[in-house]
Amino acid sequence: MAKKSDYFGLGYLVSLILAIIPVTSWILGAVTRFMEGKIVAGILRLLLGWNIIWILDIIFMAISKHILRLLNI
Repeated sequence: MAKKSDYFGLGYLVSLILAIIPVTSWILGAVTRFMEGKIVAGILRLLLGWNIIWILDIIFMAISKHILRLLNI
């Protein structure tokens, strides 16, 4: 069985594909942070998640199977 990854516990390959697509990465990254109870981090992802955070999400997803956790607030 495939290990669970970010984006609602979907499989690693599905999460990686969703991270590569800019719009889904932006929206799902923010939703994931809101679901974790990290309101400030979710708001920052909505405001800044379309540029460097998107590229870092792809790299982190490929290496560690989790999106970037820049802020734990």
